Amino acid sequence: MRARLSDIAQQAEVSEATVSRVLNDRPGVAPETRQAVLTALDVLGYERPARLRKRSAGLVGLVVPELDNPIFPAFAQVIESTLAQSGFTPVLCTQTPGGVTEDEYVEMLLDRQVSGIVFVSGLHADTAANHDRYRALIARPLPVVMINGYAPGIAAPFVSCDDREATELAVAHLVALGHRRIGLITGPDRFVPVQRRVAGFRAAMTRLGTTGGDLDALAELSLFGVEGGEAAAGRLIERGVTGIVCGSDLMALGAVRAARQRGMSVPGDLSVVGYDDSPLMAFTDPPLTTMRQPVAAMAVAAVRALVDEINGHAAPHSEYLFRPELVVRGSTAVVRPADAGRQRPAPPALAVPA
Repeated sequence: MRARLSDIAQQAEVSEATVSRVLNDRPGVAPETRQAVLTALDVLGYERPARLRKRSAGLVGLVVPELDNPIFPAFAQVIESTLAQSGFTPVLCTQTPGGVTEDEYVEMLLDRQVSGIVFVSGLHADTAANHDRYRALIARPLPVVMINGYAPGIAAPFVSCDDREATELAVAHLVALGHRRIGLITGPDRFVPVQRRVAGFRAAMTRLGTTGGDLDALAELSLFGVEGGEAAAGRLIERGVTGIVCGSDLMALGAVRAARQRGMSVPGDLSVVGYDDSPLMAFTDPPLTTMRQPVAAMAVAAVRALVDEINGHAAPHSEYLFRPELVVRGSTAVVRPADAGRQRPAPPALAVPA
């Protein structure tokens, strides 16, 4: 039990004695500290003692775009456990192509009289979508919180990873390894996170002296997923890039596949950086260098903001950005001398494949 107390104390940033008092439901612990210990229990996967279990405070909807990308189950797991420790019962709503839409899920959740809804990478991140749907929810009133994506004019808390900084850090990592001709692969440009990644890529590459015209040839927008990453990487490889920054880990795996189909090695001939650090990326071949989203911290912050809203304590109606972390593994390496000629920008006639 001492090892458990130590783990919980470290996660909650309190003493082991404080953890013991909370677990034994003893007085003398501030409500905020008690809440931090209970959150640590759920984050670490420990079952709460029966005396500390609350009756359900109601249902909370959790809407995610898919479960194929492992980053979304990662978010769902932390959000659900954090909701549960606050006494709420999570209702997971997963969208699939041609299946139930976000709006249809919302109607189902409203029929079940949910206390609030958490949206992960939803239509709030799509600049082409009509955001009046969220304003209507808030006007009911129904507390909502958005993760990854920002839409002005919506009076709700937003929690995001800093996509611009993530891309700049990824480019800087490749530059430190000697790369100069670096490509970007990410999703459709109507999404706010994509726009921020493109802005970060342009800012970082401009510091290298790359011309604006050449940058257009080095940024490939495609569909999220392995297939989209593979197709976009193939086009960038033909343009002579030696390093690629990707908008997701799945896109990065597609880039690795594209390189190998052309007889290239990763990282020997091409360095690849992913985004998310989703589960199992440390065990791919090669282990993927990637930008880690602080999933646990983001999810806990989102749930706390929602619970505050439900309890009538308005959370800041603004966006809180979490800093990403570069995780260096085996998919990036120093540029080989034989690749030096590929570091120079290609002539305009070669910038775009025929």
